[in-house]
Amino acid sequence: MTSRELTGFLSLNESDPVTDDLSRRVSDMAWRLTFGAIGWPWLLASLSGGRKADKRALLDELKLPHDALPHLGSWKADVGFLRHIVREIARLRPTHVVELGAGASSLIAARALQLHGGGQLHSFDQHGGFVDATRQWLADHALDVDIRHAPLTHESADWPGRWYAIDRLPEQIDLIIIDGPPWSVHPLVRGAADSLFARLSSHGVVLLDDAARPGERLVARRWRKRWPHIDFRLMHDGTKGTLVGRRRDMSRPVANDNEAGRGWRHVGRAAAIAALLATGWIGRGALGEFPQAAQASTFLDEAAASRRAGLLRQQMASQVESAKLDDAEIRRSTGIVLPRLPANWQVRDVQLFPTADSPAIAIALTTEKGEQLSLFADRAETPAEGQPLIAERRDGTVAYWEAGDMAYALTGKADTPRLMALAERIAPAA
Repeated sequence: MTSRELTGFLSLNESDPVTDDLSRRVSDMAWRLTFGAIGWPWLLASLSGGRKADKRALLDELKLPHDALPHLGSWKADVGFLRHIVREIARLRPTHVVELGAGASSLIAARALQLHGGGQLHSFDQHGGFVDATRQWLADHALDVDIRHAPLTHESADWPGRWYAIDRLPEQIDLIIIDGPPWSVHPLVRGAADSLFARLSSHGVVLLDDAARPGERLVARRWRKRWPHIDFRLMHDGTKGTLVGRRRDMSRPVANDNEAGRGWRHVGRAAAIAALLATGWIGRGALGEFPQAAQASTFLDEAAASRRAGLLRQQMASQVESAKLDDAEIRRSTGIVLPRLPANWQVRDVQLFPTADSPAIAIALTTEKGEQLSLFADRAETPAEGQPLIAERRDGTVAYWEAGDMAYALTGKADTPRLMALAERIAPAA
């Protein structure tokens, strides 16, 4: 939900329906207070909404005037999230896009659809007056959007908080944009968006805004378990983080474990709040601030694939290798920060490697002892931190670690102790 007016720190006022019972209101308020105390660093980090230069570049790409977008930041979509929307629409050429939470994202999505295939945007927001104002704003830009008032009057059997009263959804959805309801309804309320996931087309994508916040991290953790055929990755290329989910198994329909979610409504949620604090969430505890092991699977598969491609390229006379490593150019062009390599290691090949979300970098290396290694670098999130972890793939052992929002994988035929020793020479925790 994003207006075109000046941004306040809080979202638009939301009043509870009179039908809410007292225990429900007290419980939801406890969750809001707890996550408010935990989540203030994320709220402060989101105030800028992104760089003005990036905003202008996005508008130029869409051939919109520079004053077309509202003031961004705080509870509004940031430039990073809006760019994800444009990128996915340009790639998917979707027929139907469903948006939860209208505003600037509606303008950007509708314009991108106009430029890339002409699909239909179905947008829902809980504020009737805001819907009317946004509809007029979009009409001023000659954009046709199916935007509807969807009050927060429905209950989800699987998730806490109140949910949109949505009607007339398309049978198949190619892109789901989730930018509402606001966390002030409940920190986990956006989890109920998975009621739409069964409608995802075989190539469908889910985009969740504010994905770096504690509540959305818990939501993402549970989505990964409930929807095993959707590959979710947290991207840090905005001020608030974007969770990107892609259907990856085309051979069977997406299914979820609905029964696993009944507990939100029937167990003591006050106990869950106490658990958040007791387990040290504020110190990056285990209830979702760390990504889960399953999230590393795609990254490790990509690292292994990049090594196979590199070895194959070395055997082909027609494939030109590039041994020039320009760290500054790579960082400027891709945003990828490479680790410092030992001076006595030889760089044999440097290549861009395509991934589902953005280009990665694959580097073929030779150590001072003649060991052939592959270093894979991407903007991703894995279960690792600075200390390398070990995983096995059919092509050999992989040592992987993180530094900031970068993930690295070192692969080779060396045995596990040796590969760990080599990885520790370039990992920041060494």
